[in-house]
Amino acid sequence: MKKPLNQNLVSVLRTASNFSRQNTPSHFHLIQQLRNCKDSSSAKSIHAVLIKPGFLYDTFTANHLISCYVRLRRIDSAGQVFDEMSEPNVVSWTSLISGYVNTGHPRMALWLFGRMPECSVLPNEFTFSTVINACSILSDLKNGRKIHAHVEILGLQSNLVVCSSLVDMYGKCNDVDGAQRVFDLMGCRNVVSWTSIIAAYSQNGRGQEALQLFREFNRAMLERPNHFMLASVINACASLGRLVSGKVAHGAVIRQCYDLNDVIASAMVDMYAKCGCVEYSDKVFRRIPNPSVIPYTSMIVAAAKYGLGKVSLQLFEEMIDRRIKPNDVTFVGVLHACSHSGLVDEGLQHFESMYEKHGISPNAKHHTCIVDMLGRTGRLNEAYELAKSIQAEPNQEALVWGTLLSASRLHGRVDIAVEASRRLIDSNQQVSGAYVMLSNAYALSGEWETAHGLRSEMKRTGVRKEPGCSWVEIKDLNYVFYAGDLSSCARRSEVVTLLRELEGKMKQRGYVGGSMGLVFVDVEEEAKEEIVGLHSERLALGFALLSIPKGVTIRIMKNLRMCRDCHEAFKLISDIVEREFVVRDVNRFHHFRSGSCTCRDFW
Repeated sequence: MKKPLNQNLVSVLRTASNFSRQNTPSHFHLIQQLRNCKDSSSAKSIHAVLIKPGFLYDTFTANHLISCYVRLRRIDSAGQVFDEMSEPNVVSWTSLISGYVNTGHPRMALWLFGRMPECSVLPNEFTFSTVINACSILSDLKNGRKIHAHVEILGLQSNLVVCSSLVDMYGKCNDVDGAQRVFDLMGCRNVVSWTSIIAAYSQNGRGQEALQLFREFNRAMLERPNHFMLASVINACASLGRLVSGKVAHGAVIRQCYDLNDVIASAMVDMYAKCGCVEYSDKVFRRIPNPSVIPYTSMIVAAAKYGLGKVSLQLFEEMIDRRIKPNDVTFVGVLHACSHSGLVDEGLQHFESMYEKHGISPNAKHHTCIVDMLGRTGRLNEAYELAKSIQAEPNQEALVWGTLLSASRLHGRVDIAVEASRRLIDSNQQVSGAYVMLSNAYALSGEWETAHGLRSEMKRTGVRKEPGCSWVEIKDLNYVFYAGDLSSCARRSEVVTLLRELEGKMKQRGYVGGSMGLVFVDVEEEAKEEIVGLHSERLALGFALLSIPKGVTIRIMKNLRMCRDCHEAFKLISDIVEREFVVRDVNRFHHFRSGSCTCRDFW
């Protein structure tokens, strides 16, 4: 039998209890404070209050505290609360995993997810969508597939949230077919799942399918597209050079009132530039009331691609004057602009300012721009020494040596071309391009036997050069032309007749076809003229001149670098026919008008 408490002691305890209740906020009030908390110092104060009455032994309360710390990006404090919990549940685990993803630690999120089975906690749909997102960020297809299998085992393969995340993950891991398989098996779809599948195709160079899916979405769904979907559609139009489709997408953007959204505006700046309408890019950019670093960077890159280096640098200075902090991509655009406009001194100054003024450490992409900048202006020895010093991932290293190879071929430095080609071939990167450019370098120096030997080696090892092709859009239809292939050329007899007429007029102005050392087989001069005259961009131009009314700018896209002979021909033809042509090749844009090009023959 318990001994009765002394009545005086009971009174003291009751008074103390009443005082505690009066001076400690209620449990409900504390939870509300956590939900509305705006800074970490307030969160820590609430945390201290929760510890005293032992509220943190309650999983529900602890989860709210973890969620608060995660929202404030204090992942260390969230982890401390989690570690002190006696029985964290799936909400606790998911909140902390989400915190690691949102603070840039996706690998830690995957590690934590891997611990859940040890603690006998089953993930839910939100856990899965979060770790799938971690795989997307890392482009980790191997772990993504393992998690997909786990989803199937737990019977969540029809869950809308999880499936949309899987579609997004497969797309970002370059497995478009995997994304399509998940999408096809979804019983119900919403705007998020449609956005994910459209983005999967757009991000992986399959813009035509992305546009087709967008058309299907508009026919089948009552929901309006979100700005992420429209950005993916606009990016697809940009990759294809589909100006008409891009303008249609722009109309949808305006109807949905997204035209001032930073992400959308940046995508439209890029799209118009890649479709040969940099003046439209500028109009879109100038309509943004308070552009952030993203649209500024897009506009800087757009101007750079057109050889408008001074414009790019003016935009950069304008951005700095408005106290907008540049990022590493901004500097890639600035250095690219300097490289394509021959502004070497300015480029080197901006390169040095990256860390000194802006605290941005140059990476391999910035060093590649400097290699390109030096190489284009003939400073091959400096470019070569820099290329040797760059430490980079295999893909980026291949870009460095590919850049140097192009410059060394242009300036006749066969010695450096041989070294750059060897590096590319040994790395199994850009192999066909390396063989072709090295063969061309030998041909330019008159070493035909060596050049032929390299071509024979390509045939023996099965290395194939990407065929040159160009395309032109007319009334939302693409017409594709291949170098030397008249069999599939639309209106071929008329095209050939027109090109021959133009060639005659060019010769009257001193043009000699095939005279610029760009036909890399040992053939007679007359045959050289024939080969160059049937390059894909010339066939596309002939067709466009026949099909597009006078007064409308002709825009041609090309999958390879435009050759110097065709470049010279386009300048002359623009003056002869009094038309404007814009050619987008693999490196940049050329805007031909009245016998000249915006690149000023520097590319």
